[in-house]
Amino acid sequence: MSEPLDKLTRAIRIRADKTIEHEHSTPLYLTSSFTFDTAESMRAAFAEETDDNIYSRYSNPTVDEFVDKMCMLEGAEAGFATSSGMAAVFASMFALLQQGDHLLCCSSVFGSTFTMVTKYLPKYGITCTLVPAADTAAWEAAVQPNTKMIYLETPTNPQLEIIDLEWTGKFAAQHRLILNVDNCFATPLLQRPMEYGAHLVVHSATKWIDGQGRVMGGVVVGNAGLVHEIYLFCRNTGPSLSPFNAWVLSKSLETLDVRMQRHCENAMQVAETLQDHPAISWVKYPFLKGHPQYDIAIRQMSAGGGVLCFELKGGLDAGRKFLDNLQMLSVTPNLGDSRSIASHPASTTHFKLTEEQRLTVGITPGLIRISVGLEKVSDIVNDIIQALNA
Repeated sequence: MSEPLDKLTRAIRIRADKTIEHEHSTPLYLTSSFTFDTAESMRAAFAEETDDNIYSRYSNPTVDEFVDKMCMLEGAEAGFATSSGMAAVFASMFALLQQGDHLLCCSSVFGSTFTMVTKYLPKYGITCTLVPAADTAAWEAAVQPNTKMIYLETPTNPQLEIIDLEWTGKFAAQHRLILNVDNCFATPLLQRPMEYGAHLVVHSATKWIDGQGRVMGGVVVGNAGLVHEIYLFCRNTGPSLSPFNAWVLSKSLETLDVRMQRHCENAMQVAETLQDHPAISWVKYPFLKGHPQYDIAIRQMSAGGGVLCFELKGGLDAGRKFLDNLQMLSVTPNLGDSRSIASHPASTTHFKLTEEQRLTVGITPGLIRISVGLEKVSDIVNDIIQALNA
């Protein structure tokens, strides 16, 4: 018997069933609904006695192929794909939390996630405590009798703090909490949270999974029982991924390995080069030895990822001027693209937060986030250096 295929090979070879045309490339099922031969077969599908497709808001072969690949890469039992990354985050919480429940969330999270857990969850009677990402004592102290879920990012956005997944997995098991991990920055190629005890893993597939800034999408994978509740929630509330976007994302997974290798190599070189620049107070990248959680990063990640950040000495004004001086890097509110991207969170994604709130989530005035692309690394470095010097 031949050896089982590696997961990277399977990310290329897994596909929806071929049609009678025997096509080589995955077909795209652009249909809103599916037909049945008999009333009984339709009844059985609605009763979930069969796995027949009914309606593309519920399931679709193209979407299922993308989900199957993500489950395989993450080592998950089941999954559901959503229209955006934030839809995945939203569904992973609202499908499982109810009035009276308490959520633990790391304080350094994506701006929209911060707004959701601090502004919208309380409207439904769900309380949240924000905890400094790397402070294990604070996590322990924040547990309440009604705590039901832990939500975290690692590396965090945009401060690139690293949370010890081995410790967190044991912590969640000890307190019988659902561990929900945003693995967007690392991708399943660099880090697999379920191996450390995570019950759910969410992704903004808009980022590295697509990798070329073309479509939006999200996915939640994990424990089959939990994912089924998320599926039922999304089936009735509607944040499903479109078949076309699923087709693009599924094809993108075929190149994820080679792309991430280049992103990580480029990011490491950029981070090393910028460390001694006089306009910069500090540079943070998970695989730089000076990173506060370097030892944890190299233990749970196979590479440092494609994002780095640094602090400009001139604060807010310096951040804006830096963006204006760039000649090649894109200035856009995204990351995970083949093109390198620079952003200044304090004046963009986290602008509506108060200064105190920004500092709570690690957004300092001169913080610059760089999503390192696939360009020649010397061109990336040269553009950043000339913008700093200008």
